[in-house]
Amino acid sequence: MPDPQDRQLFDLTRRQVLEAGTFVSLTGAILPTAGLAQQAGTPPSPENGVTVRVSFRVNGHPTALDIDARASLLDLLRERLGLVGAKKGCDHGQCGACTVHMDGRRVASCLTMAAKADGRDVTTIEGVAGANGLHPMQQAFIDHDALQCGYCTPGQIMAAIACVKEGHASTPEQIKEYMSGNICRCGAYVGIVAAIEQAAPQIERS
Repeated sequence: MPDPQDRQLFDLTRRQVLEAGTFVSLTGAILPTAGLAQQAGTPPSPENGVTVRVSFRVNGHPTALDIDARASLLDLLRERLGLVGAKKGCDHGQCGACTVHMDGRRVASCLTMAAKADGRDVTTIEGVAGANGLHPMQQAFIDHDALQCGYCTPGQIMAAIACVKEGHASTPEQIKEYMSGNICRCGAYVGIVAAIEQAAPQIERS
């Protein structure tokens, strides 16, 4: 029979793992944004493509690098900059897992050419939290258990923030309509709508 102390230690470890997993799902915190310069150091060598220079700000950090002109913004963020919060789901702009903000507007990064980021401000899930803690929408997703596997959660949060800032979070019905481009295969929609309703007043005041 397991020792009670061993069982207590196992429970604590399991809890820590679950909390860490939730944090990663909500923030996309895999690699620090401060390492962008090192991540962006190796330019591509397209066999049949054209390399172009792009300069933009990502999560507030100036970034300049040479890219394959055919690359998507999603591939640039994940493969060149190590910002893996935006997920590659359908790769056809239909699931919303890759949602990021460009100049404050939500875009499907899998359908957005990386070259279009030139001169723009790009925000990913890694840049949403502030110095004082989680973004209100991130906290609301935790409060309402608005996630299960967590794969779609970064895109859901980015879309949810945009939904509020666009003025489309007045009613549950309106939220459902303007969040319909983001699919949750786990079916956490009730929690997602509740989270947006909770966070909306605080975001609107900011």
